[in-house]
Amino acid sequence: MSTLQEELKYKIIDQLNLEDLSVEDIDNNDALFGDGLGLDSIDALELIVMLDKDYGIKITDPKKGKEIFSSINVLAEFIEQNRQK
Repeated sequence: MSTLQEELKYKIIDQLNLEDLSVEDIDNNDALFGDGLGLDSIDALELIVMLDKDYGIKITDPKKGKEIFSSINVLAEFIEQNRQK
């Protein structure tokens, strides 16, 4: 799963224009929102679009989205279990 985790870090940095961060700066257990990477609700929408476009996963329940985006490890595990692409 580490390849998927690295892929997610690259995509998050690229998609959200986090130019000040590198893949090495993001720990797999860091919180993506709040005190972790500090992502906001607009970033969450972009991540939801990325999941749909890149992995064929649609998130319709906002509560589930909060849970899924808690860290790179949780996001990678969710993708492995639900990916359509």
